[in-house]
Amino acid sequence: MVRATTLACGYHAYWLDLECLGDTPAEKNLDIYRMSDVYRGAAFTLITLAKSNDSIEAWRSWGGRVWTMPEALLSPNLRYKIGSDGPVIPITLHQLANKAYEHYDEETIIINSYSGRDPLERLERLSHLKAAIWRRDSAALAPKRRGAATGCPHQLHCKGSSNKSASHTQRRKCTPLWDFLSIGSCPTRWRLSFRLSPGLSMANDNDRIAERMVSMLPNRISPQTCWYSDDDVYQSNLWDIEPEIQVAGVTQSGALVLDGCHAATIRWKGFPRLAFETTFSLRRTIARALPFLFLGSAVGRDRAFFIVLGILLMLAAPFLVAYANSGRVLSSEPWLIGVKGVLTADQVTEHLYGGTLSGSSPRTSYTPSGSPFAMPAEDKIRQGNPSQFTHAVEARYRDRVYTLVDTLSGTLYYFVASRPPTVCLFTGREGGLGRFVLCSESCTINELHKETVVRMPSYISRGMLLCDWVALGGVDVE
Repeated sequence: MVRATTLACGYHAYWLDLECLGDTPAEKNLDIYRMSDVYRGAAFTLITLAKSNDSIEAWRSWGGRVWTMPEALLSPNLRYKIGSDGPVIPITLHQLANKAYEHYDEETIIINSYSGRDPLERLERLSHLKAAIWRRDSAALAPKRRGAATGCPHQLHCKGSSNKSASHTQRRKCTPLWDFLSIGSCPTRWRLSFRLSPGLSMANDNDRIAERMVSMLPNRISPQTCWYSDDDVYQSNLWDIEPEIQVAGVTQSGALVLDGCHAATIRWKGFPRLAFETTFSLRRTIARALPFLFLGSAVGRDRAFFIVLGILLMLAAPFLVAYANSGRVLSSEPWLIGVKGVLTADQVTEHLYGGTLSGSSPRTSYTPSGSPFAMPAEDKIRQGNPSQFTHAVEARYRDRVYTLVDTLSGTLYYFVASRPPTVCLFTGREGGLGRFVLCSESCTINELHKETVVRMPSYISRGMLLCDWVALGGVDVE
């Protein structure tokens, strides 16, 4: 049928992957690498469908495959043919989307961008394209059900697929993205996986895709490629992230080597003695000095007076100390403190600052938007809602919920993690806040593993140290 259609359309050559892909793995990889040039240089791409009583289902089945959208977008002209004896009919991208694409509204955005009607920034366009490819089924179709042929004065291209195992699903969805980047990567066995993403990011440095993914918090963090993210719990897009790091390389295990990280350790061994400064008050200064007058109660001629005064000061000492310790905190020693379980803001304040009088300025508060549990308070002042504590103590989180205390900003963050994080990395900015990646350590493979991401004020990075290269990748295999 392909040969007959080629001749009927006035061409003398065609390209059909079932016939033209190389026999050896090396030849096949090179052919896949050059496939985008075949589509771009072809006179037209021919979509072949088997005759069916349900034409809508036939089109949706074709449009639901991984390779069909890249084929259509890269081709200068599209035509389709139904059955072996059907006519060859031209079709536009918008007509194709209406017939073949289930998510018409989302994929029309991509079509409008590539056709020039509604241009998007390249990273935003690639993000929409990636989401569209990831929605598709990676299983191959039998040749009798589908073919995509491209005709040109020198070749008529037909794109089919051979059956692949489910273990190749990830690489099959990554491979079509190569064709839409300025600088691709010739596929090898090692690159045909998610490991190709950082390589493509470094080659197409203006996008910095991998650097942006590091700062995102997916709904599920992969055990081996924790840096990779398809989505973000905070509902941000790739182009919303402004990276503060650079990918320097990729290890053989697929971990990213990051340069330019600001890092800090997370303390898990109790609360430290915290040095802090409060606003000056003459009354609090006097209250702090009064208990020490008891030392002179036994000196002087009228000892009874001093004894009575000393007893009164001793009884009043707890109130005086609490009053002296009150006041708004101006600055404090920077610490990141981790606690397994959930603590309230009042409990943290007592551990860090000791007892204070009720009604004094709050020294520890809940984050309004910095963690997955965060909820803003309904107030003119931007602060967190204390009800997030109730949410964090739910039984379904069991032993996986932790509390992070930042003493520099006096803020609590609740998060869920598989392992307690020991290192905090400052990796990017978004929405007026810094993105901080909390990582556990894999000592046997000498890599960090992303456990969660919190959003804290960017100035906290000034209390962190600029560190050497770090590897962000997998976890220890027990």
